[in-house]
Amino acid sequence: MPSPKRFLGFGALLQLAQAVTIGPVADLVVKNAFIAPDGYNRSGVLAGGVFPGPVITGNKGDRFKINVINELTNSTMLRATSIHWHGIFQHGTSYADGATMVTQCPIIPKQSFQYDFPTYNQVGTYWYHSHYSTQYCDGLRGAFVIYDPDDPYKELYDVDNESTIITLADWYHEPAPLRTQRPVATLINGLGRSVNGTATPLAVINVEQHKRYRFRIIGLSCDPSYNFSIHHHQMMVIEADGEYTTPLYVDSMEVWAGQRYSVIVTANQKIDNYWIRANPWPTRGRPGFDGGRNSAIFRYKGAPIAEPNTTFVSTKPLYEVNLHALVNPEAPGKPHPGGADVVIPIKHAIFHDPNPRFEVNNVTFKPPTVPVFLQVMNGTYNAADLLPKGGVYKLPPNKVIELIIYGSGEVDGGPVSPDR
Repeated sequence: MPSPKRFLGFGALLQLAQAVTIGPVADLVVKNAFIAPDGYNRSGVLAGGVFPGPVITGNKGDRFKINVINELTNSTMLRATSIHWHGIFQHGTSYADGATMVTQCPIIPKQSFQYDFPTYNQVGTYWYHSHYSTQYCDGLRGAFVIYDPDDPYKELYDVDNESTIITLADWYHEPAPLRTQRPVATLINGLGRSVNGTATPLAVINVEQHKRYRFRIIGLSCDPSYNFSIHHHQMMVIEADGEYTTPLYVDSMEVWAGQRYSVIVTANQKIDNYWIRANPWPTRGRPGFDGGRNSAIFRYKGAPIAEPNTTFVSTKPLYEVNLHALVNPEAPGKPHPGGADVVIPIKHAIFHDPNPRFEVNNVTFKPPTVPVFLQVMNGTYNAADLLPKGGVYKLPPNKVIELIIYGSGEVDGGPVSPDR
Protein backbone atom coordinates (compact mmCIF):
# COMPACT_ATOMS: atom_id res chain seq x y z
CA MET A 1 0.00 0.00 0.00
CA PRO A 2 1.16 3.60 -0.42
CA SER A 3 3.23 4.96 2.39
CA PRO A 4 1.64 7.43 4.85
CA LYS A 5 1.77 11.02 3.70
CA ARG A 6 4.88 12.89 4.80
CA PHE A 7 6.22 16.21 3.58
CA LEU A 8 9.86 16.90 2.84
CA GLY A 9 11.87 20.08 3.19
CA PHE A 10 12.99 22.42 0.45
CA GLY A 11 16.48 20.93 0.11
CA ALA A 12 15.30 17.34 -0.23
CA LEU A 13 12.78 18.31 -2.89
CA LEU A 14 15.34 20.21 -4.93
CA GLN A 15 17.49 17.08 -5.17
CA LEU A 16 14.74 15.51 -7.29
CA ALA A 17 15.21 18.11 -10.01
CA GLN A 18 18.99 17.96 -10.27
CA ALA A 19 19.96 16.17 -13.47
CA VAL A 20 22.33 13.20 -13.22
CA THR A 21 24.08 12.38 -16.51
CA ILE A 22 25.57 9.03 -17.54
CA GLY A 23 26.57 7.20 -20.74
CA PRO A 24 27.23 6.00 -23.30
CA VAL A 25 28.71 3.17 -21.19
CA ALA A 26 27.27 2.92 -17.69
CA ASP A 27 25.49 0.90 -15.03
CA LEU A 28 21.85 1.81 -14.44
CA VAL A 29 20.53 0.54 -11.11
CA VAL A 30 16.76 0.15 -10.90
CA LYS A 31 15.56 0.22 -7.31
CA ASN A 32 12.77 1.31 -4.99
CA ALA A 33 13.21 4.62 -3.22
CA PHE A 34 10.94 7.10 -1.48
CA ILE A 35 10.46 10.46 -3.17
CA ALA A 36 8.02 13.34 -2.69
CA PRO A 37 8.00 15.37 -5.92
CA ASP A 38 4.69 17.03 -5.00
CA GLY A 39 5.15 16.79 -1.21
CA TYR A 40 3.52 13.38 -0.84
CA ASN A 41 6.11 10.77 0.11
CA ARG A 42 5.78 7.43 -1.65
CA SER A 43 7.99 4.63 -2.89
CA GLY A 44 8.66 4.50 -6.60
CA VAL A 45 10.42 2.35 -9.18
CA LEU A 46 13.38 4.54 -10.03
CA ALA A 47 16.43 4.49 -12.29
CA GLY A 48 19.40 5.48 -10.19
CA GLY A 49 17.05 6.21 -7.29
CA VAL A 50 15.92 9.53 -8.83
CA PHE A 51 13.04 10.88 -10.87
CA PRO A 52 13.32 11.47 -13.72
CA GLY A 53 16.06 8.89 -14.11
CA PRO A 54 19.62 9.85 -15.02
CA VAL A 55 19.99 11.60 -18.38
CA ILE A 56 21.71 9.18 -20.74
CA THR A 57 23.85 10.98 -23.30
CA GLY A 58 26.24 10.24 -26.11
CA ASN A 59 27.40 11.59 -29.44
CA LYS A 60 26.53 10.69 -33.00
CA GLY A 61 27.91 7.26 -33.84
CA ASP A 62 28.32 6.11 -30.23
CA ARG A 63 27.62 2.55 -29.20
CA PHE A 64 25.66 2.42 -25.96
CA LYS A 65 26.31 -0.23 -23.35
CA ILE A 66 23.90 0.25 -20.47
CA ASN A 67 24.02 -2.47 -17.82
CA VAL A 68 20.63 -2.51 -16.09
CA ILE A 69 20.82 -3.94 -12.58
CA ASN A 70 17.56 -4.92 -10.88
CA GLU A 71 17.51 -4.16 -7.14
CA LEU A 72 13.71 -3.91 -6.78
CA THR A 73 12.21 -5.24 -3.55
CA ASN A 74 8.82 -3.56 -2.99
CA SER A 75 6.08 -6.14 -3.55
CA THR A 76 3.32 -3.51 -3.98
CA MET A 77 4.84 -2.75 -7.38
CA LEU A 78 6.23 -4.86 -10.20
CA ARG A 79 9.67 -6.22 -9.31
CA ALA A 80 10.85 -7.59 -12.65
CA THR A 81 11.81 -4.96 -15.22
CA SER A 82 13.11 -4.09 -18.67
CA ILE A 83 14.15 -0.88 -20.45
CA HIS A 84 12.97 0.32 -23.85
CA TRP A 85 15.03 2.98 -25.65
CA HIS A 86 12.21 4.96 -27.19
CA GLY A 87 13.00 6.12 -30.71
CA ILE A 88 16.13 4.02 -31.26
CA PHE A 89 15.72 1.90 -34.39
CA GLN A 90 17.75 -1.09 -33.10
CA HIS A 91 18.91 -2.12 -36.57
CA GLY A 92 20.38 -5.58 -36.07
CA THR A 93 19.98 -5.40 -32.28
CA SER A 94 16.35 -6.37 -31.69
CA TYR A 95 17.44 -8.18 -28.52
CA ALA A 96 18.21 -4.75 -26.98
CA ASP A 97 14.77 -3.25 -27.65
CA GLY A 98 13.50 -4.02 -24.16
CA ALA A 99 9.93 -5.17 -24.95
CA THR A 100 9.23 -7.90 -22.41
CA MET A 101 8.07 -11.22 -23.82
CA VAL A 102 8.57 -9.89 -27.33
CA THR A 103 12.33 -9.42 -27.56
CA GLN A 104 13.42 -10.49 -24.07
CA CYS A 105 12.41 -12.01 -20.78
CA PRO A 106 12.08 -9.44 -18.00
CA ILE A 107 15.07 -8.89 -15.74
CA ILE A 108 14.24 -10.48 -12.39
CA PRO A 109 15.40 -9.05 -9.04
CA LYS A 110 19.10 -9.48 -8.21
CA GLN A 111 19.91 -9.99 -11.89
CA SER A 112 21.21 -7.69 -14.62
CA PHE A 113 21.17 -7.35 -18.40
CA GLN A 114 23.45 -5.26 -20.59
CA TYR A 115 21.71 -3.42 -23.42
CA ASP A 116 24.41 -3.14 -26.07
CA PHE A 117 23.42 -1.32 -29.25
CA PRO A 118 24.85 1.06 -31.87
CA THR A 119 22.96 4.18 -32.85
CA TYR A 120 24.61 4.69 -36.25
CA ASN A 121 23.53 8.08 -37.61
CA GLN A 122 20.65 8.70 -35.23
CA VAL A 123 20.84 12.00 -33.35
CA GLY A 124 18.44 14.07 -31.33
CA THR A 125 16.08 13.70 -28.41
CA TYR A 126 14.81 10.37 -27.14
CA TRP A 127 13.82 8.80 -23.84
CA TYR A 128 13.89 5.50 -22.01
CA HIS A 129 11.30 3.76 -19.89
CA SER A 130 10.30 0.44 -18.42
CA HIS A 131 8.57 -1.77 -20.96
CA TYR A 132 7.12 -4.14 -18.39
CA SER A 133 3.36 -3.70 -18.06
CA THR A 134 2.51 -0.33 -16.40
CA GLN A 135 5.75 -0.12 -14.42
CA TYR A 136 7.00 3.14 -15.86
CA CYS A 137 3.98 4.90 -14.32
CA ASP A 138 5.73 4.30 -10.98
CA GLY A 139 8.73 6.35 -12.12
CA LEU A 140 11.08 4.34 -14.33
CA ARG A 141 11.57 6.86 -17.14
CA GLY A 142 14.19 9.40 -18.20
CA ALA A 143 15.75 11.43 -21.01
CA PHE A 144 18.14 10.03 -23.64
CA VAL A 145 20.02 12.51 -25.86
CA ILE A 146 22.40 11.90 -28.75
CA TYR A 147 24.30 15.08 -29.58
CA ASP A 148 25.21 15.91 -33.16
CA PRO A 149 28.55 17.67 -33.82
CA ASP A 150 27.21 18.44 -37.30
CA ASP A 151 23.93 19.94 -36.09
CA PRO A 152 22.74 22.21 -38.94
CA TYR A 153 21.23 24.61 -36.38
CA LYS A 154 24.16 24.84 -33.94
CA GLU A 155 24.92 28.46 -34.91
CA LEU A 156 21.41 29.48 -33.85
CA TYR A 157 21.74 28.68 -30.13
CA ASP A 158 24.26 29.19 -27.34
CA VAL A 159 23.29 26.56 -24.76
CA ASP A 160 22.34 22.88 -25.17
CA ASN A 161 23.08 20.62 -22.22
CA GLU A 162 21.36 18.81 -19.37
CA SER A 163 20.09 22.16 -18.05
CA THR A 164 17.98 22.67 -21.18
CA ILE A 165 16.13 19.36 -20.98
CA ILE A 166 12.48 19.80 -19.96
CA THR A 167 10.59 16.64 -19.03
CA LEU A 168 6.80 16.47 -18.63
CA ALA A 169 5.38 13.61 -16.58
CA ASP A 170 2.26 12.54 -14.75
CA TRP A 171 2.47 11.44 -11.11
CA TYR A 172 0.29 9.23 -8.96
CA HIS A 173 -0.05 8.57 -5.24
CA GLU A 174 -1.03 4.94 -5.85
CA PRO A 175 1.31 2.19 -7.08
CA ALA A 176 0.59 1.39 -10.74
CA PRO A 177 -0.81 -2.13 -10.10
CA LEU A 178 -3.37 -0.60 -7.71
CA ARG A 179 -4.11 2.62 -9.58
CA THR A 180 -7.75 3.67 -9.77
CA GLN A 181 -7.49 7.44 -10.31
CA ARG A 182 -6.19 10.00 -12.77
CA PRO A 183 -2.76 11.50 -12.06
CA VAL A 184 -2.67 13.88 -9.10
CA ALA A 185 0.13 16.09 -10.40
CA THR A 186 2.11 17.15 -13.44
CA LEU A 187 5.86 17.01 -12.82
CA ILE A 188 8.11 19.29 -14.85
CA ASN A 189 11.71 18.16 -14.43
CA GLY A 190 10.59 16.05 -11.51
CA LEU A 191 8.72 18.66 -9.46
CA GLY A 192 5.12 19.77 -9.27
CA ARG A 193 2.07 20.43 -7.11
CA SER A 194 -1.08 18.39 -6.64
CA VAL A 195 -4.70 19.31 -6.15
CA ASN A 196 -5.25 20.44 -2.54
CA GLY A 197 -1.55 19.93 -1.90
CA THR A 198 0.99 22.30 -0.41
CA ALA A 199 3.11 24.92 -2.15
CA THR A 200 6.13 22.69 -2.66
CA PRO A 201 9.05 24.00 -4.77
CA LEU A 202 8.62 24.11 -8.53
CA ALA A 203 11.27 23.37 -11.12
CA VAL A 204 13.22 26.44 -12.25
CA ILE A 205 14.71 26.88 -15.73
CA ASN A 206 17.45 29.49 -15.42
CA VAL A 207 18.33 31.69 -18.40
CA GLU A 208 20.44 34.75 -19.10
CA GLN A 209 19.05 37.68 -21.03
CA HIS A 210 19.87 37.73 -24.77
CA LYS A 211 21.20 34.16 -24.80
CA ARG A 212 19.65 31.53 -27.08
CA TYR A 213 18.71 28.10 -25.75
CA ARG A 214 17.93 24.77 -27.35
CA PHE A 215 15.31 23.24 -25.10
CA ARG A 216 14.56 19.54 -25.48
CA ILE A 217 10.94 18.98 -24.43
CA ILE A 218 10.15 15.34 -23.66
CA GLY A 219 6.74 13.82 -22.97
CA LEU A 220 7.52 11.20 -20.31
CA SER A 221 3.82 10.78 -19.66
CA CYS A 222 2.23 7.50 -18.77
CA ASP A 223 -1.16 8.73 -19.96
CA PRO A 224 -2.05 12.44 -20.49
CA SER A 225 -0.85 14.87 -23.12
CA TYR A 226 0.20 18.42 -22.18
CA ASN A 227 -0.32 21.82 -23.72
CA PHE A 228 3.12 23.38 -23.24
CA SER A 229 4.11 27.05 -23.33
CA ILE A 230 6.64 29.52 -21.95
CA HIS A 231 4.86 32.79 -21.29
CA HIS A 232 5.82 35.62 -23.67
CA HIS A 233 8.47 33.56 -25.48
CA GLN A 234 8.29 32.18 -29.01
CA MET A 235 9.68 28.74 -29.70
CA MET A 236 11.33 27.78 -32.98
CA VAL A 237 10.82 24.05 -33.55
CA ILE A 238 13.89 22.43 -35.13
CA GLU A 239 13.47 18.74 -34.23
CA ALA A 240 10.64 16.32 -33.68
CA ASP A 241 11.14 12.77 -32.44
CA GLY A 242 14.79 12.58 -33.46
CA GLU A 243 14.36 14.16 -36.91
CA TYR A 244 15.41 17.69 -37.87
CA THR A 245 12.54 19.82 -39.12
CA THR A 246 12.41 23.01 -41.13
CA PRO A 247 12.14 25.92 -38.65
CA LEU A 248 8.63 26.58 -37.39
CA TYR A 249 7.73 29.35 -34.94
CA VAL A 250 5.04 28.56 -32.36
CA ASP A 251 4.05 29.84 -28.94
CA SER A 252 2.46 26.63 -27.61
CA MET A 253 2.44 22.92 -28.45
CA GLU A 254 0.60 19.77 -27.54
CA VAL A 255 3.07 17.16 -26.28
CA TRP A 256 1.69 13.64 -26.25
CA ALA A 257 3.09 10.64 -24.41
CA GLY A 258 6.41 9.71 -25.98
CA GLN A 259 6.75 12.82 -28.15
CA ARG A 260 9.91 14.94 -28.15
CA TYR A 261 10.60 18.39 -29.59
CA SER A 262 13.67 20.59 -29.74
CA VAL A 263 12.93 24.30 -29.76
CA ILE A 264 15.17 27.35 -29.82
CA VAL A 265 14.11 30.08 -27.40
CA THR A 266 15.78 33.49 -27.19
CA ALA A 267 15.73 35.10 -23.76
CA ASN A 268 14.66 38.45 -25.21
CA GLN A 269 12.21 39.67 -22.58
CA LYS A 270 12.83 41.89 -19.56
CA ILE A 271 14.59 40.34 -16.57
CA ASP A 272 11.80 38.68 -14.61
CA ASN A 273 10.09 35.37 -13.82
CA TYR A 274 7.74 33.78 -16.38
CA TRP A 275 5.43 30.81 -16.08
CA ILE A 276 6.12 27.58 -17.90
CA ARG A 277 2.80 25.77 -18.30
CA ALA A 278 2.03 22.13 -19.08
CA ASN A 279 -1.74 21.77 -18.90
CA PRO A 280 -2.94 18.15 -19.17
CA TRP A 281 -5.75 16.88 -21.37
CA PRO A 282 -8.92 17.26 -19.27
CA THR A 283 -10.08 13.63 -19.42
CA ARG A 284 -6.65 12.26 -18.54
CA GLY A 285 -5.27 14.71 -16.02
CA ARG A 286 -6.25 17.56 -13.72
CA PRO A 287 -5.99 20.79 -15.73
CA GLY A 288 -5.67 24.21 -14.18
CA PHE A 289 -3.02 26.46 -12.71
CA ASP A 290 -4.44 27.23 -9.29
CA GLY A 291 -1.74 27.17 -6.63
CA GLY A 292 1.00 26.78 -9.25
CA ARG A 293 -0.17 23.39 -10.51
CA ASN A 294 0.96 22.14 -13.93
CA SER A 295 3.72 24.75 -13.89
CA ALA A 296 7.41 25.55 -13.60
CA ILE A 297 9.36 28.83 -13.53
CA PHE A 298 11.38 30.40 -16.36
CA ARG A 299 13.76 32.67 -14.45
CA TYR A 300 16.12 35.27 -15.89
CA LYS A 301 19.46 35.83 -14.20
CA GLY A 302 19.00 38.79 -11.88
CA ALA A 303 15.27 38.23 -11.35
CA PRO A 304 13.97 37.95 -7.78
CA ILE A 305 13.44 34.51 -6.27
CA ALA A 306 9.69 34.63 -6.61
CA GLU A 307 6.85 32.99 -8.48
CA PRO A 308 5.72 34.69 -11.71
CA ASN A 309 2.54 36.69 -12.12
CA THR A 310 2.47 36.49 -15.92
CA THR A 311 -0.59 35.75 -18.05
CA PHE A 312 -0.63 34.50 -21.61
CA VAL A 313 -2.97 33.54 -24.45
CA SER A 314 -1.56 31.44 -27.27
CA THR A 315 -2.03 32.83 -30.78
CA LYS A 316 0.37 30.57 -32.66
CA PRO A 317 -0.09 26.95 -31.53
CA LEU A 318 1.79 24.11 -33.15
CA TYR A 319 -0.14 22.26 -35.85
CA GLU A 320 1.73 19.09 -36.67
CA VAL A 321 0.68 19.29 -40.32
CA ASN A 322 2.98 22.32 -40.57
CA LEU A 323 6.04 20.32 -39.50
CA HIS A 324 8.28 19.20 -42.35
CA ALA A 325 11.43 17.10 -42.30
CA LEU A 326 14.59 19.05 -43.07
CA VAL A 327 16.17 16.11 -44.91
CA ASN A 328 14.41 13.68 -47.27
CA PRO A 329 10.88 14.85 -46.43
CA GLU A 330 9.16 12.54 -48.90
CA ALA A 331 7.51 9.57 -47.21
CA PRO A 332 8.00 6.11 -48.77
CA GLY A 333 5.29 4.72 -51.01
CA LYS A 334 2.84 6.62 -53.18
CA PRO A 335 1.30 9.86 -51.82
CA HIS A 336 -2.22 8.60 -51.21
CA PRO A 337 -3.95 6.23 -48.79
CA GLY A 338 -3.20 2.66 -49.76
CA GLY A 339 -0.09 3.66 -51.66
CA ALA A 340 2.15 1.13 -49.90
CA ASP A 341 3.05 -2.43 -50.86
CA VAL A 342 1.29 -3.83 -47.79
CA VAL A 343 -1.56 -2.12 -45.94
CA ILE A 344 -2.49 -3.26 -42.43
CA PRO A 345 -5.50 -1.75 -40.63
CA ILE A 346 -5.05 -1.35 -36.88
CA LYS A 347 -8.32 -1.11 -34.97
CA HIS A 348 -8.02 -0.94 -31.22
CA ALA A 349 -10.52 -1.02 -28.39
CA ILE A 350 -10.49 -1.11 -24.60
CA PHE A 351 -12.98 -2.98 -22.47
CA HIS A 352 -13.76 -2.35 -18.80
CA ASP A 353 -16.03 -5.36 -18.27
CA PRO A 354 -15.14 -8.09 -15.73
CA ASN A 355 -12.28 -9.02 -18.06
CA PRO A 356 -10.49 -5.68 -18.68
CA ARG A 357 -8.44 -5.86 -21.85
CA PHE A 358 -6.99 -3.93 -24.75
CA GLU A 359 -7.55 -5.32 -28.23
CA VAL A 360 -5.89 -4.75 -31.58
CA ASN A 361 -7.89 -6.16 -34.47
CA ASN A 362 -9.97 -8.16 -31.99
CA VAL A 363 -6.92 -9.80 -30.44
CA THR A 364 -5.59 -9.16 -26.94
CA PHE A 365 -1.84 -9.54 -26.48
CA LYS A 366 -1.19 -12.23 -23.90
CA PRO A 367 2.48 -12.55 -22.92
CA PRO A 368 3.70 -15.93 -24.19
CA THR A 369 5.75 -18.26 -22.02
CA VAL A 370 8.70 -17.75 -24.40
CA PRO A 371 9.53 -14.32 -25.89
CA VAL A 372 8.57 -13.99 -29.56
CA PHE A 373 12.17 -13.21 -30.55
CA LEU A 374 13.41 -16.40 -28.87
CA GLN A 375 10.70 -18.44 -30.61
CA VAL A 376 12.05 -17.20 -33.95
CA MET A 377 15.65 -17.93 -32.96
CA ASN A 378 14.54 -21.48 -32.06
CA GLY A 379 13.19 -22.05 -35.55
CA THR A 380 9.54 -20.96 -35.56
CA TYR A 381 9.46 -18.80 -38.67
CA ASN A 382 5.78 -18.88 -39.65
CA ALA A 383 3.98 -15.92 -38.07
CA ALA A 384 0.81 -17.99 -37.70
CA ASP A 385 2.70 -20.43 -35.46
CA LEU A 386 4.15 -17.77 -33.18
CA LEU A 387 2.65 -17.08 -29.78
CA PRO A 388 0.52 -15.21 -28.89
CA LYS A 389 -1.80 -16.36 -31.66
CA GLY A 390 -2.96 -13.48 -33.85
CA GLY A 391 -0.52 -11.05 -32.24
CA VAL A 392 2.30 -11.32 -34.79
CA TYR A 393 2.21 -9.99 -38.37
CA LYS A 394 4.59 -11.28 -41.03
CA LEU A 395 6.07 -8.54 -43.21
CA PRO A 396 7.90 -8.99 -46.52
CA PRO A 397 11.45 -7.57 -46.66
CA ASN A 398 12.29 -4.37 -48.52
CA LYS A 399 8.67 -3.35 -48.93
CA VAL A 400 6.72 -0.25 -47.90
CA ILE A 401 4.26 -0.99 -45.09
CA GLU A 402 1.28 1.28 -44.33
CA LEU A 403 -0.44 1.05 -40.94
CA ILE A 404 -3.91 2.57 -40.81
CA ILE A 405 -4.53 3.37 -37.14
CA TYR A 406 -8.19 4.05 -36.42
CA GLY A 407 -9.21 6.32 -33.59
CA SER A 408 -11.45 5.16 -30.79
CA GLY A 409 -12.85 6.60 -27.60
CA GLU A 410 -10.90 7.36 -24.45
CA VAL A 411 -7.96 5.00 -24.04
CA ASP A 412 -5.92 4.58 -20.87
CA GLY A 413 -2.36 3.61 -20.32
CA GLY A 414 0.39 5.33 -22.24
CA PRO A 415 1.45 5.82 -25.84
CA VAL A 416 -1.02 3.92 -28.04
CA SER A 417 1.24 4.05 -31.05
CA PRO A 418 4.06 2.18 -32.75
CA ASP A 419 6.61 2.33 -29.91
CA ARG A 420 9.35 4.16 -31.75
